[in-house]
Amino acid sequence: MSHPHPELSLPPELPAGGLRIVALGGLGEVGRNMAVLEYDGRLLVIDCGVLFPEDHQPGVDLILPDFDYIADRLDDIEAIVLTHGHEDHIGAVPYLLRLRRDIPLVGSQLTLAFVEAKLKEHRVSPVTLAVKEGQVEQLGVFRCEFVAVNHSIPDALAVAVTTGAGTVLHTGDFKMDQLPMDGRITDLRAFARLGEQGVDLFMVDSTNAEVPGFVTPEVEIGPVLDTVFAQSEKRIIVASFSSHVHRVQQVLNAAHHHGRRVALVGRSMVRNMTIASELGYLKVPEGVLIDLKKVDSLRDDEIVLMCTGSQGEPMAALSRMANGDHKVSVGMGDTVILASSLIPGNENAVFRIINGLTRLGARVVHGGNAKVHVSGHASAGELLYCYNVIKPKNVMPVHGEVRHLVANGALAVRTGVPADRVVLAEDGVVVDLVDGKASVVGAVPCGYVYVDGSSVGEITDAELKDRRILGEEGFVSVFAVVDSATGKVLAGPQILARGFAEDDAVFEGIRPDLVQALEDAIAGGATDTHQLQQVMRRVIGRWVSNRLRRRPMIVPVVVEA
Repeated sequence: MSHPHPELSLPPELPAGGLRIVALGGLGEVGRNMAVLEYDGRLLVIDCGVLFPEDHQPGVDLILPDFDYIADRLDDIEAIVLTHGHEDHIGAVPYLLRLRRDIPLVGSQLTLAFVEAKLKEHRVSPVTLAVKEGQVEQLGVFRCEFVAVNHSIPDALAVAVTTGAGTVLHTGDFKMDQLPMDGRITDLRAFARLGEQGVDLFMVDSTNAEVPGFVTPEVEIGPVLDTVFAQSEKRIIVASFSSHVHRVQQVLNAAHHHGRRVALVGRSMVRNMTIASELGYLKVPEGVLIDLKKVDSLRDDEIVLMCTGSQGEPMAALSRMANGDHKVSVGMGDTVILASSLIPGNENAVFRIINGLTRLGARVVHGGNAKVHVSGHASAGELLYCYNVIKPKNVMPVHGEVRHLVANGALAVRTGVPADRVVLAEDGVVVDLVDGKASVVGAVPCGYVYVDGSSVGEITDAELKDRRILGEEGFVSVFAVVDSATGKVLAGPQILARGFAEDDAVFEGIRPDLVQALEDAIAGGATDTHQLQQVMRRVIGRWVSNRLRRRPMIVPVVVEA
């Protein structure tokens, strides 16, 4: 198998007749999925999503793909093909369209409806092309055939991209639920037909490659929800992704069966389910859906609240309920259902929510104690099926952490794909398909782009490190006034510390050493205030490290009189 290496240089010029694939997100992580295909000087983008921040990225709202690779080639982009409407596949579209507003968006009806609603908030009116399974569109030099796949959102599509270099089949996110709620299964007949014609590169979802067997059908969640509803005597609060139409449908059905009314909580939940209902993807039983404002007029045993926050997102409705910072208060005897699986990296945040809700007296039902969610991604058994049906010439695992990509590659080898035809790449690694062989040829810079409030790309990793230090180690400021002519300290050093258990008086013992160090530095010829500030930083940093076992952020200020 081909492995990316840090010593990879910039790629050479793409050979004539070759196809280049560069993932700008989604390889080595679960999120910000984006792949750029290049052929004959033209580009096709598949998906453009966001990654949600982890605990070690304080203050960050979203993480975007790095667009630098295509920033000076925006006019070469034929279209952005969107496989489905999840945030990790469409969330960064507004930020790319800021750079060129008329890039056509290609996707299914529901996917485009979700992204258009998002773009409306950004005041962007996109150029769109709605497609269905079985449809073929020529997007410049790229012939795209769309294939129905089953996922945890309706209207998901795989895309087969054919150029003179061969055919690439990109699954998007998919599974092979044989009893889907909407009756729309992954089209294995189309996969088999494409395999007969020849799939030169299979880019396949890796998220569940380590999980043996097959994913449980969605329909089996319905009876579990029904049982939980039957056992609940007070309010029921269900948290899921704001785009999980099938799960919301099951909650509406269970509520209708048990004589309860459902209120949607959270702006994205209300927006997405309104769109899904208007387009016919969500069937709302008559009289079940009510406005949140009317909840107080109902008894507790008549209420179901459908909200966001199943991943512990700090600003989502469920997190705020757990913190007592929401107009909906959770109380003794309420039932909270977390109807989603854990995204890697979110475990601590979710467990905090569960503990907070339990402390408030709620019964929390989640994937660890009940079958209230099934994954939207194919397990190992389903992936093996696909490899055997398609028989691809080359395989490039996508969508997953490194361990998922490696596991998926190993499955491909087990089905007979030669090991040297399985390309394991990470974000920024350049893969060329030339003369029927896919191989790593280099790498391009591909970092994280942080959205922090209204700023995009202005926060750096160094600044995030400063935030972590502030949060974990504390802050010390040191101020002194010196007379550069006499070499004497006229005032200070004044020391102010934050984030320390000790009183500021503990720093009294270091003041004489600071004065001495400053006067020695001036006597030695140091007259620049920056040099003197570094002297103070070293002295107090060494003292705090030895005495208090801390490494705080130190901000020294020296003023000349």
